[in-house]
Amino acid sequence: MAGWTLNPAYAARAAEFASLEAVFALSGERLTSDPLSEVIRIERDGVRYYVKRYWGAGKGLRRFIGRPRVKAEWQNLKYFAKWGIPTAEIVAYGLERRAGAFLRGALITRELENTCDLAMMAWHGDARLRDAAWVDRISRQLARATRTLHDHHFTHNDLKWRNLLVNERAELFFIDCPTGSFWWGPLLRYRMAKDLACLDKVAKQVLSRTQRLRFYLQYRGRQRLNQVDKRRIRQVLRFFEGRE
Repeated sequence: MAGWTLNPAYAARAAEFASLEAVFALSGERLTSDPLSEVIRIERDGVRYYVKRYWGAGKGLRRFIGRPRVKAEWQNLKYFAKWGIPTAEIVAYGLERRAGAFLRGALITRELENTCDLAMMAWHGDARLRDAAWVDRISRQLARATRTLHDHHFTHNDLKWRNLLVNERAELFFIDCPTGSFWWGPLLRYRMAKDLACLDKVAKQVLSRTQRLRFYLQYRGRQRLNQVDKRRIRQVLRFFEGRE
């Protein structure tokens, strides 16, 4: 049984986007591919779309138990939008099961125009990362969005700079979150530390200690650190020790 949803705003694209069969028939520029999925980019009337297609959920019980990766991704993007976190617009999504097992699924998002990811900016030594005012503006948006996730007991689980886009107006967007999920208690605190540690992986290479500390204070909504904050920062700094 297949279920498919097309955003009504894109009804004009129904011939290509209105069914799982049509979406799997699309051809375009292949950006990534692995044994279970691929991402292609297509352009229609000057607008670019990213089409993620999945034909596997893993081996054995993974095909039956838990959320398929594609479903997790579209649900998580919907959470972001609901919580006021800027993200890519969902154009269409759905999946197909056979005898209860995941068979295939797809997600189409509209390109966020004139954006680049923070990791690419760091790699190329983008001058904006040396502009203190620009960094502070992005830092405040990132701190607010990350805190919003964590206040909802949700963690991204892959909060790397490559999954953060910025546009020419210094606006920040969260993308690509297929492994994000809800947690509680000690597991939530552990996952929160992981999110912060993922962000700091690149930050420690391109930002000053003062900028990194300022981000944490913005995230916590504080003017200065308390003892709990100091313990958490030590946990974040040690999180990937021996694993990098």
